Amino acid sequence: MKQMTALDASFLHLESPRTPMHIGALQIYDQSTAEGGFVTFKNILAVIENRLSMAPSFRHRAINVPLQLDYPYWINDPDFDLEYHVRHIALPKPGDWRQLCIQVARLHSRPLDLDRPLWEFTVIEGLDNVPGIPKGSFAIASKVHHAAIDGVSGAEIAEAIHDISPEIVEVPERERWKPEPVPTPAELLARAGFNNVRQPLRLPALLSQTVPAVRRLRDDDLNLPTRPGDVPRTRFNGKVSPHRVFEGRSFELDRIKQIKASVPGATVNDAVLTICGGAIRRYLDAHGELPESSLVAMAPVSVRSEKQKGTAGNQVATMSVALRTDIVDPAERLAAVHETSKDAKELTNAVGANLLTDYTQFLPSATMAMATRLYGRLGERIAPIFNCVVTNVPGPQFPLYQTGSQMVSYFGYGPIVDGLGLFMPVLSYDGKLTISVTSCREMMPDPGFFSQCIQDTFDELYASTVTAPAARKAKPRKQPAARKTRKRAASKKKSAPKKKAAPKKQAAPKS
Repeated sequence: MKQMTALDASFLHLESPRTPMHIGALQIYDQSTAEGGFVTFKNILAVIENRLSMAPSFRHRAINVPLQLDYPYWINDPDFDLEYHVRHIALPKPGDWRQLCIQVARLHSRPLDLDRPLWEFTVIEGLDNVPGIPKGSFAIASKVHHAAIDGVSGAEIAEAIHDISPEIVEVPERERWKPEPVPTPAELLARAGFNNVRQPLRLPALLSQTVPAVRRLRDDDLNLPTRPGDVPRTRFNGKVSPHRVFEGRSFELDRIKQIKASVPGATVNDAVLTICGGAIRRYLDAHGELPESSLVAMAPVSVRSEKQKGTAGNQVATMSVALRTDIVDPAERLAAVHETSKDAKELTNAVGANLLTDYTQFLPSATMAMATRLYGRLGERIAPIFNCVVTNVPGPQFPLYQTGSQMVSYFGYGPIVDGLGLFMPVLSYDGKLTISVTSCREMMPDPGFFSQCIQDTFDELYASTVTAPAARKAKPRKQPAARKTRKRAASKKKSAPKKKAAPKKQAAPKS
């Protein structure tokens, strides 16, 4: 048995029929690279089964403590059934991108069964008419509960079930898996009593980290993030329905790097935040709903150490970043986003990325559960702290293969809640970068238009920061017309032959 952290448990407490709290990915594969040019569903099942030991969360089931007197536990599910978790469907003809997005949104809308390991994979066949995707490709739409993984551990799970070549490699079992019996309520209550006595003993160590953090905040000249009252309310800060929408766009990673290079010190994440903010600006402006002040994004930051790599659960802090949607010019917006992002990083470093997360461990489980559920119910009524979530998860920059089929595209999607109904995951893989959007169907009835806003914003930003400056450098400087005329006249005067003076007339002799 392994106990959840307070942060992990909070995602379970936020779960409701309207707000399923899983994250996921849409991975598209070209099966022409596989042996024989195609794969079967049984082949996919066999590969996933062989890799289960590489990710413990595949067979972990959540167990709640009675009366929520302590945080929940993970146990190895004694009733684990792989075929329940891996499903198989096909798109009807013509099998285009819009059909795929609608199907992914439907799958994402359905909550996971909390009495089983918290994940599902759905193999989707029939992708015969998706631009840029080879005909006959298939996809895997994954769902894993946020209580089990964050963005980084999710990317590590994705890597675990793939190979780095078309050849399928048999992975030896790391350790023999043993199912665990479901603990009785009495056992769980006994553990809760022991933990509640031991927990206060950890407080002095945490306080020793807090004092230096407070000193850094006092001594450093930091630009504090916006206060809740300063964040404007948009259509995405209301109550969400149970229905989801999904869309996304793909870009060359090198072109994103060209954009960020236009501002000294800027990062790929700054360019991404600028594109996401510009897309939201375009969308709200088209609907006549653009606030005058800047929108603010929650940007999760991984605090996973080297020792914690390969482990499940959440190791994240959050930054508050102004998207500068109040600036029209895209190049100026990128520079402004870079400055606000830099300030947010300095504040996070001053406080300590995981300090506030550590403090949540001292909240009683029942209090944490009640506070989380209360926020879930009142999220649309309280003053917004953020307008959206933008999370950037770097992936491997080389091809991955599933059952010999090369992964050719990789999109993400995530949870939304009342008061925070816009989630934009950014994933990079093998020289590409994808920007996706998850929202509520009532908040965003036109996801295709929002996707076009992402594309238009990228095109405008690239033209402003890369194409236009390059054209100005390449174009020879023209001399002013007046200067040219004076120069030409002087040249003609210099080259003209001199005229001989006329002979003087002699006076007539006097008679």
